[in-house]
Amino acid sequence: MSTVLDLDKEQDYGKDPTEIRETDKYVEEYVHKFVNKWDELIDWDGRAEAEGSFFIELLKSHGARKVLDVATGTGYHSVQLLEAGFEVTSADGSPAMLAKSFENARKRGHILRTVHADWRWLNRSVHDLYDAVICLGNSFTHIHDDNDRRKSLAEYYATLRHDGILILDHRNYDAILDSGAKPKRNYYYGSDRVTASPEYVDESLARFRYEFDDGDEFHLNMFPLRYQYVRDLMKEVGFQKVTTFGDFQEDFKEGEPDFFVHVASKKYIENDE
Repeated sequence: MSTVLDLDKEQDYGKDPTEIRETDKYVEEYVHKFVNKWDELIDWDGRAEAEGSFFIELLKSHGARKVLDVATGTGYHSVQLLEAGFEVTSADGSPAMLAKSFENARKRGHILRTVHADWRWLNRSVHDLYDAVICLGNSFTHIHDDNDRRKSLAEYYATLRHDGILILDHRNYDAILDSGAKPKRNYYYGSDRVTASPEYVDESLARFRYEFDDGDEFHLNMFPLRYQYVRDLMKEVGFQKVTTFGDFQEDFKEGEPDFFVHVASKKYIENDE
């Protein structure tokens, strides 16, 4: 029997929120009230200024034209890529996020091709091959189980053409875990109307609090992905080469960036190359 989620309710983490470390929880976390305020956090204009054409040029440099956005959220990157001339399919596991992304695209004169999909079974819902898969906005940290992460990466791999790429980002959790660093907000989530800060962190949980200037407060329980772990996992799944950027720069010191962007290539590299 399927479960119908009441996304109009408040977030509920029970008596001990730090004990909630389940992948499936993210769908309940994105209640409508939170989703409707998410763009205040994203700040589309601020994000566009911070990112510039980084992802557009990166995709073009790999010859990508057809892109699957597996964590479209409220649609920011899907819309940016559509406006840059890419063919885009937008997927998300949250029905509320998908509805919001479609609404946002319509306001900007676009009709999104949307798919409701759980990454662990992505190819049940997506029946096509792509030049690139993008998983942005710190979204991969919603997966709390190592096996689920491997399964999801394998699903991304399977939907890519033989020479396709995966672009995946996440916070610099190494700095948060090892030195208690706070988000810098220089590039991501820079809106002055919202404060995003770690409320509790250990090796298997990063609980973030999102405080809006009108007094609303929400939380997300995420897994703190370490830099080397993600790179190793990508190669173990089958990706041949992984290049990492720190805050959109290829040259960086690991403790400094706010976000890492990994580019994993599926193109086979022979031993003598």
